[in-house]
This record gives sequence, structure tokens and C-alpha cells, in this order.
Amino acid sequence: MNDSQKEALLKKAKEMLAFSYTPYSHFNVGAALLSKSGKIFGGCNIENAAYGPSNCAERTAFFNAVSSGEKSFEAIAVVGGPDGQIKDFCPPCGVCRQVMMEFCKPKEFLILLQNDQGQIKEFTLEEILPLGFGPADLEK
Repeated sequence: MNDSQKEALLKKAKEMLAFSYTPYSHFNVGAALLSKSGKIFGGCNIENAAYGPSNCAERTAFFNAVSSGEKSFEAIAVVGGPDGQIKDFCPPCGVCRQVMMEFCKPKEFLILLQNDQGQIKEFTLEEILPLGFGPADLEK
């Protein structure tokens, strides 16, 4: 993955903050998912008064991509903060990490995080979800 792809992903993730629906937590999150075919799919978090039906930005991006026919992914960028203001790094929750396990190769899939200082952290899915359970485990 080259630097211009990383920049494009982070830019799209920041743009997606504006679409977040967060009347309860006021914590906006934007995500941008890069498919192996080179398409970028955006996602934002969408809250619900019942809380359980809420959806994270990362899962929104994945579901957007899968519902468009994509099932192979290279990387995701995630940013977030109170009232849409990026402050610190905003890593994916455990449920989002599990969705990533369904569609991504843990040793290869890249997760990009950026804070308000412009610092970027990069992780593989394997690094943030060691011993993850995925489709390959059902083939054993």
C-alpha cells in the first residue's frame, strides 16, 4: 500500500465524520475501507435510542462494500472524536475487529489510525486481534 493510498483513505475517513448520526454519545467516527479492486467505501457510526441496533463506522463501511459486491480488502482508516473533532487515536472495537476477520487476511490487512496531531499508527489485523477466529477456523 503506497502513501497516496493511505492519504486518500485517511481523507475519506475524515470526510465521513460529517455523516455520523450520534445524538446520544456525540462521538463521531468515520471510516474508509480500501478493497483489493482499488475502490474506497466510506462508513460512519449510526446510533439508535435502543443502543443495540447502533452500528460502528467500520462495520458500516464493510457492509456498504459487501452489499456492492466487494469481499476482498486491503486496508481501513479510522478516525473519530467528540462532536466530530479528532483528538486521540480511535481504534476499532472488538465487534468491528471480528467483522474484519470474516473478510480480511489478518497478517496482511492494514488498519490506519490518525490523531489530531497528524500522527499515524498502522497495525495489521493480527496485531490488534491476536488469535482471532475466522472462516479458516471452521475449515479445520
